Amino acid sequence: MTRDPEATVNGAEKADADEGGEGPKIATTDELEAALREASEAVDERRREAAEEVEGAEDRSPDKLTIELLSRELQSLKEEFEARGKDLEEAKERHLRLQAEFENFRRRSLKERQDSLQYGHQNLVKDLLTAVDNLERAIEHGEQSADADLQSLLQGVELVRRELLAALGKYGLKMIEAEEQLFDPTYHEAMGQVPAASLPANTVVQVLQRGYLLHDRMLRPARVMVAAGEGETGEQTSEEEAEE
Repeated sequence: MTRDPEATVNGAEKADADEGGEGPKIATTDELEAALREASEAVDERRREAAEEVEGAEDRSPDKLTIELLSRELQSLKEEFEARGKDLEEAKERHLRLQAEFENFRRRSLKERQDSLQYGHQNLVKDLLTAVDNLERAIEHGEQSADADLQSLLQGVELVRRELLAALGKYGLKMIEAEEQLFDPTYHEAMGQVPAASLPANTVVQVLQRGYLLHDRMLRPARVMVAAGEGETGEQTSEEEAEE
């Protein structure tokens, strides 16, 4: 239901005139009364909060307030210090791991570089040993001939063999001593046993193929025949049988 503004104003002026002409008054409504009540309650609530704050402040002395503030600040600093300390420990662990990984990488790289310098030509040297073997076989076969011209040729072949071994020796090639040495499976490969009364058992009697080392690495073991002990019979390998 709507009200006529003009009627309301006229009604208010009439009421003022009836009360003796003291001045215009605003007519109260439900909305206005509710707003006044809410404002009054808010003011009262604010006054109670202010009173409680004053009472709380009165209960604590200035020293207690200072101690409490310092305690809160100290606790905050402690938490921050612990967090920074944790971050520092994690960073330290990461640094140690990276340092260990780098040290392992450095050692591995150094080892690979040293191996490359010492053994990088291993395959080439091993292939050249076949040529040395052929020269030695030619010399052994030629020594059985009495031809003077052939003996001169063998001397040249022997010179070539020595020069080739000397050149390979500059790159770390070493011949394995085997003849009349005690059999060592690390350096010798036994191809069979033969009776040898003048030598102790397990002594190398004959070298079938020379063995070589490249620095301290085995290129190939020496193939040998070993002296048989008492009661043992000599054995021939399939390779010897094939040659016969």
